[in-house]
Amino acid sequence: MSTPPQKLRGIAIGAGYFSQFQYEAWSRIPEVQILSVVNRNLDRARETAAKFNIPHAAALAELPALLDATQPDFIDIITPPETHLELVKLAAPRGIAVICQKPLAPTWEEAVAVVAEAKRAGLPFLVHENWRWQPWYRAMKRELEAGTLGELFSISVRMRMGDGWADDAYLARQPFFRTYPRLLVHETGVHFLDAFRFLGGEITSVYARLQKRNAAIAGEDAGQIVCGFASGATAILDASRYNETDTPDPRYTFGTVRLDGSKGHLELDTDGHLTLKPLGQPARRIDYAHERRGFAGDCVYALQRHFTDCMLGGREFESTGEDYLKTVALVEACYRSRAENRVVEIAS
Repeated sequence: MSTPPQKLRGIAIGAGYFSQFQYEAWSRIPEVQILSVVNRNLDRARETAAKFNIPHAAALAELPALLDATQPDFIDIITPPETHLELVKLAAPRGIAVICQKPLAPTWEEAVAVVAEAKRAGLPFLVHENWRWQPWYRAMKRELEAGTLGELFSISVRMRMGDGWADDAYLARQPFFRTYPRLLVHETGVHFLDAFRFLGGEITSVYARLQKRNAAIAGEDAGQIVCGFASGATAILDASRYNETDTPDPRYTFGTVRLDGSKGHLELDTDGHLTLKPLGQPARRIDYAHERRGFAGDCVYALQRHFTDCMLGGREFESTGEDYLKTVALVEACYRSRAENRVVEIAS
């Protein structure tokens, strides 16, 4: 007779647009049981709990008592950035592990405080940075580690979301985007900056030109960022939430990517196809698994599977709080570069 899988017991906090991907992914991980959905709006918590067969729902004000009564192994924070520090402060004295959505906090200082709070309490702390778990980035990393491209020269990304040009931009899905004073880099570009670090190593300089194309929103929605790596390689992000691409699903890969190296180049298209072109040889398709399931190649499931395996196996997470602050520091450097119109060097 087989032994039932060990269960991690979790409480998920938040029931907004993106939470659906996290709840659905948890439902496919047999070693995890979500005990309750917690949300400021209790009716929304109950709707979400019913949709994903979660046995309990609670209002946010009930959370401290709920944590004491259930003593979960972890909390999954799926709430706006300004709430994260207080939620980590609830987990810290109770020794509860944390998954925390990005952005970590509205400001650099508060992001540092979030990480420091978790570190002081010795909490396992994983940042929900799912971009690097998109299957095409994992496949790119494998090719780089195998030496297929030789020395990495450059990474270039073009993103055109086309969801931010109308007067009612973002209202239907993520209305808080409209009032973010910092949008493109703080909310979206941070993903690419982290993916750049994942693929190319540490970044030592950034130069950013940022623009606001839609006057109906508060923050920037387009821009170009040039990153210099410690290795000597360069990464370029050319991104716009305003202008469109011609793909029917721009949210699958969120853009096109090209890696150039001393032995050839690798390209990602908007359908998830990876093509390798060795120098002087015909191009060929890279065979790897990816599917239109969940969010962006099922990267939320991959990240939550990583969390589960690390928790049960006693291993360290990829995106720890301390490591992710390096990505947050790049975001801050982009805004400093824009403000001062100069290349900003990144302290080691």
